[in-house]
Amino acid sequence: MAQVRSLRLKAAGTLLVVALCSTIQAHAAIAQTAVRETTIPRFAIELEAGPVWISRNEVQIPNETGTRFSLTDLTGSGPEFAYRIVAVWNVSQRHGLRLLVAPLTISGVGSFAAPVTFADRSFAPGVTTAADYRFNSYRLTYRYRFHDGRTWGWAAGFTAKLRDAKVKLRQPNVAARDVDLGFVPLLHLSASARIGPRWRLLGELDALAAPQGRAEDLALKLSYSPGLRWSVAAGYRMLEGGADVDAVYTFAWLHYAVLSVTYRL
Repeated sequence: MAQVRSLRLKAAGTLLVVALCSTIQAHAAIAQTAVRETTIPRFAIELEAGPVWISRNEVQIPNETGTRFSLTDLTGSGPEFAYRIVAVWNVSQRHGLRLLVAPLTISGVGSFAAPVTFADRSFAPGVTTAADYRFNSYRLTYRYRFHDGRTWGWAAGFTAKLRDAKVKLRQPNVAARDVDLGFVPLLHLSASARIGPRWRLLGELDALAAPQGRAEDLALKLSYSPGLRWSVAAGYRMLEGGADVDAVYTFAWLHYAVLSVTYRL
């Protein structure tokens, strides 16, 4: 009996040691994963693409003597294909730079229901009219990561935006265009929420408003990381804004369904 009891105690002790070792290994793996997840990558590049719909695209050029009309009557409301490329350089755990290139060109054919004056040219109603709309955006952002916890991460900063816009109308006997190349300062805010070992909710905003106009670029995405280097995301992006000054009146509202792939170095 004493020998049997001794064997039982040895077996129980062995099981206890195995259980303790397994627990320690599991906690070490979790801690290592958490450290990896909170480590900010030095470089990252993201490709985002998807369809875009236009719910508003109003134009009046010049603002006082031109005719206000909707470009969607000529180009349609979509969907159209759009994409953007983002490169990120995190100088340190707190400071980072973001370079964004987002081209967008939409063309279509329609006709006006009433006479239209655009860029000091007259366009007749009921005549086939071709329209081109270009809104390319180039941005450089500095952001400061002011909170990086186990669940939430927040960053804020400033964005310098170069706007390359064009509206062009063509009828058989008349054509006109307006080109707008200008600098727009914006405020930047981004957030991430860790909802699982590989899942995150991401939010990003570039925006600013003034009496002369406004601009907002808001994105909300769900991200999944199959590994340390790669992640994929899907979500919604909204781009809205315009200008109301003596030279032009232009306001647009665009809606994107986006898919993105990010590679981190």
